[in-house]
Amino acid sequence: MKKLFDGIKQGFKNVFGLLKDAWEYGDLWTRLSFLVLGAGNIARKQIVKGIIYLAMELGFIFYMIMFGVTALSHFGDLGTKEQGMAYNEATGVYETAQGDNSMLLLLAAVVAIFIIVFFVVMWYKNVKSAYRTQLNKEMGKKNNTIKEDFADYLDTKLHFTMLFVPIMSVLVFNILPLFYMILIAFTNFDRTHQPPGNLFDWVGLRNFGVMLSSKGTIGQTFWPILGWTFVWAIFATFLNYIFGMLLAIIINRKGTKFKAMWRTFFVLTIAIPQFVSLLLMRHMFADNGPMNGTLMSLGIIPEGDPILFLSSKTLARITIIIINLWVGMPYTVLTTTGILQNIPSDLYESAKVDGANAVTIFWKITLPYMLFVTTPKLITDFVGNINNFNVIFFLSEGGPKTTKYYQAGYTDLLVTWLYHLTVDSKDYCYASVIGIFVFVISAVLSLITYRNTASYKDEEGFS
Repeated sequence: MKKLFDGIKQGFKNVFGLLKDAWEYGDLWTRLSFLVLGAGNIARKQIVKGIIYLAMELGFIFYMIMFGVTALSHFGDLGTKEQGMAYNEATGVYETAQGDNSMLLLLAAVVAIFIIVFFVVMWYKNVKSAYRTQLNKEMGKKNNTIKEDFADYLDTKLHFTMLFVPIMSVLVFNILPLFYMILIAFTNFDRTHQPPGNLFDWVGLRNFGVMLSSKGTIGQTFWPILGWTFVWAIFATFLNYIFGMLLAIIINRKGTKFKAMWRTFFVLTIAIPQFVSLLLMRHMFADNGPMNGTLMSLGIIPEGDPILFLSSKTLARITIIIINLWVGMPYTVLTTTGILQNIPSDLYESAKVDGANAVTIFWKITLPYMLFVTTPKLITDFVGNINNFNVIFFLSEGGPKTTKYYQAGYTDLLVTWLYHLTVDSKDYCYASVIGIFVFVISAVLSLITYRNTASYKDEEGFS
């Protein structure tokens, strides 16, 4: 974090340093570029580039006058007029009177903020370009024409050209919606505040307090689900890893026959869409499903007394972990097989010469090597299991349900509870709070764990 803030600080220092130099040492056209975008470029024969900058400024001014100022003016109140019924004297009937829509007003304000930030960046680029063209002229260097600029963006600056569309797509389709949803966490946008009939407003950190409190129903739901999310992530990650690695070792050992056949079997299981496998398992382990039917017909369990694989709190959680092991283990088998085949054979031969048995070789050579190589994968798998929506939703939909929890069941993870809050009860503010918590937990755990692994500290250090 210190390096991140130091980098941001240095970046701002460089920006303000350039602006200061451009104002102090810039000529009339460079200084005019602070107010009229593109003036410096136009004055130094970069007509097309200057017109582009000027068009951006005119477009920004037009947007702010027509839409931006109004959008920002409602950022503080998110609307004041609710939709209702009004009497129409001309027709003699009551009609719906349109009101403000807090959701659209907030979105418009967020878009306006992003447009302002984009314009500020382009304003800085304009000043920088004007100052650079001035320095080039003073040093007797030729400024690029528009054709030469385009040629540069297809040659030495090709990386900027290739990254432009992806970066803009990320900003528009990821960062902007993410920023919008983060702001929702600080409002009371829930089932009782649905615009335009009912407006929502800012409530500060109240939703976070409600979520973290152990007194209310929502707080009494959050902490158990958070605990189960970690339990699930730990078991789902490490059981798949350990059993998958052991299975790969068994298949890879010299005495195992038909290696290709066994690997093919696991590849075929991966080829089946995961949601199909999960829905099949859900049907098989239902209270009246084939598994209970078979056990009853064999006399293993009494007739009419099925095993509640997915309807009992503890048993449902165990069942889900076991089924996830069956679904996820083949991926680990394929990953670890390739790594096992690349462990230097002289390490094993030296260990055997020293009298090490199979268990010692596993703990001293195989496992450390595997952990060294696959620790980043373990971290991503752990974070992925914290957000593993598919397995929980398709197997149990978070059930069995309970009145002790708010819109959640005993097998719900934070991410599936977020889904229920959004789709079922329309408590968007609480769902947004959960999304923030999930992001913080995932980011902090990932960064701290990865930076303390040998894979990060000493990439070439395993021996």
